[in-house]
Amino acid sequence: MVTNPQWIMIGGDGPESYNRHSSYQRALLEAAKEKMNEAISAKLSLDLISDRFTVADFGCASGPNTFAAVQNIIDAVENKYRKETGQNPAENIEFQVLFNDNTTNDFNTLFQALPAGRRYYNAGVPGSFFGRVLPKHSVHIGVISYAFHFTSEIPKGITDRDSPLWNRDMHCTGFNEAVKKAYLDQYSTDTKNLLDARAEELVPGGLMLLFGSGLRDGVKMSETAKGMVMDFIGASLNDLAQQGVIEQDKVDSFNTPLYFAEEGELRKIIKETGKFTIEAFEDIIHPYGEFPLDPKILAVSFRASFGAFLSAHFGVDAMRKAFELVEVKAREEFSKIQNAKPGMQYLIVLRKI
Repeated sequence: MVTNPQWIMIGGDGPESYNRHSSYQRALLEAAKEKMNEAISAKLSLDLISDRFTVADFGCASGPNTFAAVQNIIDAVENKYRKETGQNPAENIEFQVLFNDNTTNDFNTLFQALPAGRRYYNAGVPGSFFGRVLPKHSVHIGVISYAFHFTSEIPKGITDRDSPLWNRDMHCTGFNEAVKKAYLDQYSTDTKNLLDARAEELVPGGLMLLFGSGLRDGVKMSETAKGMVMDFIGASLNDLAQQGVIEQDKVDSFNTPLYFAEEGELRKIIKETGKFTIEAFEDIIHPYGEFPLDPKILAVSFRASFGAFLSAHFGVDAMRKAFELVEVKAREEFSKIQNAKPGMQYLIVLRKI
């Protein structure tokens, strides 16, 4: 396997930061809030709501979305407790929230932005969520928001020009079957490891909430608006190589540790772990539509998510020039983006067996 620099969002609170450009992801959390409340009310046993209740966000990043996610969960737990016991949760329950992400995550920005008046104790847990990061049976509800599409590594051969698996694109477009299989195999292995780790950390009957993006069965990534913008990033890098700004060899060996799975693939992987039951698989209608259809907003939001990873490979100046070209290409191909096939925004609720 080829190990790449860890994927991190652009930290801080500057004009390029994820903190400033993650409203689309937050809107999904709000759109799914009612479904999440229903799931917690129906699927979380009252017996698990004791004097100390622990929530963990795996892949929390540095922006404000993690605070919205955990607060929505706490509100839902308190509402269930109040409704079913008639008691005041503030008098009987202490909440603990654990924020997990890679060691290179900007935890300083995260903790400086902690909400005033929060009703929970908090701590940071650095480490890869593909393995154990917490003690056994220590978490009641875990959540992953827009981070369930990562792989731990690039599949072997994908970045090697001499390999039959060499991927000319910077991501898994879905059109090359051999490349897709290599990515799916890697994703399956990593996701099973991730779910196995969460199964160890969750209490029996605990819930895992997965918010994210995927594909409807049979849809290829590059047929969606998100996939098209990723294609624009790859094309922009090639343009910069032709201009002599960056080396072509670096572009040819560049791939992303991302795989946006189809619904059927996700269901199969979860079932094969044997550790969880799927309590809900909701297709969430995003209030902003499939994607914010404005070329500048597309370029800026993708730069916040992809920028740090591209900078690690090509340098900050090249990254910024690439996203200037991405905006141009998005304007030129705007009608194509508007007519893209829909992707899928989901809420998956898992219950530990």
